[in-house]
Amino acid sequence: SKLAALFKHPLYNIPIPEVTEKDKLFIVNPMEKFSLHSSGSDEWVSSSKAETLLPTGKTAYDTYPTWLKFHVGINRYELYPRQDPLLPTLLRDLATQRIVSSVQKSGGTQLKLIMTFPNYGQALFKPMKQTRDQETPIDFFYFSDFERHNAEIAAFHLDRILDFRRIPPVSGRLVNITKEIRDITTDKKLAKTFFISPAGNVCFYGECSYYCSTEHALCGKPDRLEGSMAALLPDKTLAKRRSWRSPWRRSYHKSKKAEWELNPNYCAQVRETPPYDRGHRLLDLIDMTILDFLMGNMDRHHYETFEKFGNDTFLLHLDNGRGFGTHSRDEPSILAPLQQCCSIKKSTYLRLQLLATRPYRLSDLLREALATDPLAPVLVEPHLQALDRRLGKVLVAVGHCLAR
Repeated sequence: SKLAALFKHPLYNIPIPEVTEKDKLFIVNPMEKFSLHSSGSDEWVSSSKAETLLPTGKTAYDTYPTWLKFHVGINRYELYPRQDPLLPTLLRDLATQRIVSSVQKSGGTQLKLIMTFPNYGQALFKPMKQTRDQETPIDFFYFSDFERHNAEIAAFHLDRILDFRRIPPVSGRLVNITKEIRDITTDKKLAKTFFISPAGNVCFYGECSYYCSTEHALCGKPDRLEGSMAALLPDKTLAKRRSWRSPWRRSYHKSKKAEWELNPNYCAQVRETPPYDRGHRLLDLIDMTILDFLMGNMDRHHYETFEKFGNDTFLLHLDNGRGFGTHSRDEPSILAPLQQCCSIKKSTYLRLQLLATRPYRLSDLLREALATDPLAPVLVEPHLQALDRRLGKVLVAVGHCLAR
């Protein structure tokens, strides 16, 4: 296994700083029992200052569902640990746990559903909108592109291979539209959009600002539909998140350019503006830029952080559905922050160099990681080959900066 060898490499075993109580997202006494709030809200509360040991000899923490252990494990430095023993179980839960509720997620431009499991865990479901081998048409603007379920799955594994670990775990899943969405939804607006197509397939389209109409309906075969299931982060009432507008955000206008596209010295401005004027925020943004360039995602207008940790924490790499749309061409403008600032974390640069070597090779690692997903093959071969080509271009860009 190339992946196992990669994760044993010294560059993937650089210790994180010591995690103190104030560095944890939640302060939890592992001896405390938790139960769901009786009011029917999704808030977990301490049910007692429980006995230190349960009759079985286990601590109360051992009885937490995997998704709650994932939430409790989040800290200032990482969303989940490198060698996380919870990860395989959490991915399996996302792929197999019984779905007891499906409702449309409010907001956003395209249809997404919130799925709830019997253990109160929740996942964000993005349905399949196009086949693996369809490329985004060259005349499409980035902001009107489809969100792809397989891009969400591949982005999670790529983010982990790069050792960022800033994307919540995602698994593919085959969903039964009739039993797991239509028959159990309490969302009246969503329920009104189901129909049987002339081919006898069960379809629905929901309500949203893009691609929510009968012409863009999501149809099963006859009621089986692929999608991505992403573990939800803790509710914002329990762990507030702050949304930041990216300084290199595109104009989202059909003819207008953004300031960074016109001003080659734009980075000097950014460096003087909080929060980029101190700490590692700019370097974290450049990490995210590299991830986006590798998967061809032009749609990174905002990013989020956990408010509790202030500026000194990692960026959450959420919403990656517009990645992996084209393999036949690269989008150099995504790398603008790296090229204009000529800055990169030393650890990121060393890992990128390692991933370009034959014993590892980025495409081989991602192929191996995706082979375990229930929807494998997640990416067609040309997308994997494009990763190696793009990684080469990132290293060339850093080389130009070093030469300067």
